[in-house]
Amino acid sequence: MKFRKTTLTVVMVLLISLVLGACGEKEVDSLKRVKDSGELVVVGSGGYPPFNFIADDGSVIGFDVDTGEEIAKRLGVELKYETSDWDGLTEGLRNARYDAILGSMAITDKRLEVVNFTEPYYYSGAQLFVRADSGITDPSDMEGKSIAVATGTNFVGDAEELGATPELYADDTATLTELINGRVDGVITDRLVGIQAIEALEGGDQITMAGEILRLESMGIAINKDDDTLLAEIDKILAEMHEDGTMKAISEEWHNGVNITVK
Repeated sequence: MKFRKTTLTVVMVLLISLVLGACGEKEVDSLKRVKDSGELVVVGSGGYPPFNFIADDGSVIGFDVDTGEEIAKRLGVELKYETSDWDGLTEGLRNARYDAILGSMAITDKRLEVVNFTEPYYYSGAQLFVRADSGITDPSDMEGKSIAVATGTNFVGDAEELGATPELYADDTATLTELINGRVDGVITDRLVGIQAIEALEGGDQITMAGEILRLESMGIAINKDDDTLLAEIDKILAEMHEDGTMKAISEEWHNGVNITVK
């Protein structure tokens, strides 16, 4: 009899725990979480001009940041834009250190296995850059050569497909500086980032594009798999920003009048 009572008690405790756990799961609402906290915490590498980079005063600025500011404004919260190494962004998101990755991340099938993405907020492409005096005019010339790429990006695969050796660096400021200094034969990065670097980096006038875009990429904001309500609301806001011309205006401000938010 005593055994039966003990067993019954254990079963009841387990049932109560399951019920409470289920109720707790229902109460998890990512949109409410963000609104209750009063801030939208997003992350990027901070080394990807003109999308997200460190200004002279130490603040993070760029196309991605302004996009985040507008999203946060329409959510009724403040934006908190953090920076971290590119190859750790997804893990940081999955560990709930951030609400989203808003750092020019391309939407890929592999990434979709671990995170969700909003609809694209802009489009760009992978581009090979070389020194103007290298004699290289086409990506097919890169077989057996070295190509600098940012760690954790899809550009590693692009370099390998060309038969080149990928050399890994923290960000594109480092990759393009290595190219200017002649330590690598090329750089693969986002076309718009490279064009910006040519204009902004000391020695950037020594860099040129080789051939056409290697492939087109659609950029989205990465959100955790279980943050459905936050994803839906940000998708709604992005659609409004595309429709009312806000995304176009942000693009033209950061990209010399060019609208990169349409294909």
